[in-house]
Amino acid sequence: MAQKKRLIIGITGATGAIYGLRLLQVLADFSEWETHLVISKAGLINLNSELGMSKSTLYQWADVTYGINEIAAAIASGSFKTKGMIIAPCSMKTLAAIAHGFGDNLISRSADVALKERRRVVIMPRETPLNLAHIRNMAAVTEMGAIIFPPMPAFYNKSNSIAAMVDEGVGRILDFFAIKTEGLYQPWEGL
Repeated sequence: MAQKKRLIIGITGATGAIYGLRLLQVLADFSEWETHLVISKAGLINLNSELGMSKSTLYQWADVTYGINEIAAAIASGSFKTKGMIIAPCSMKTLAAIAHGFGDNLISRSADVALKERRRVVIMPRETPLNLAHIRNMAAVTEMGAIIFPPMPAFYNKSNSIAAMVDEGVGRILDFFAIKTEGLYQPWEGL
């Protein structure tokens, strides 16, 4: 039996918990992928506040789950092979920790490991307006090889719902991992 492709999903305390949840929901339809989820304490607060969802309900969507302080977890080691990591949403605190190599919890440590192993890391920062520290931290993680992907919808699709806008972002992020999500969004094909 072939080894499943592993993808780490991190959810932090920035607004936009729907992005992390939707990534897990979409990936659940791909039997060749295995999701490894870690959510911060602030992420759990937003999950409940924004979606009315409990940790146990969220965990049902992931293949493997970890506590935020499980620094000895498999995903904290470069020898544990993954295809990379998506942090959706990503708080400015977590972005700063990654930018400065401060692996104080399992999300920032896992991102640090993925970057040092030259694996794909997609970070969905959720903050506005941005101050200079935010911009410099985004530049720093970009120089390390991460992809900054703010949740900015494209309006050419004429999305008529928040769910459609979320699906567009999720579909575009999964494209970075060569996961084809038919129907989630319509790529621009010109006029």
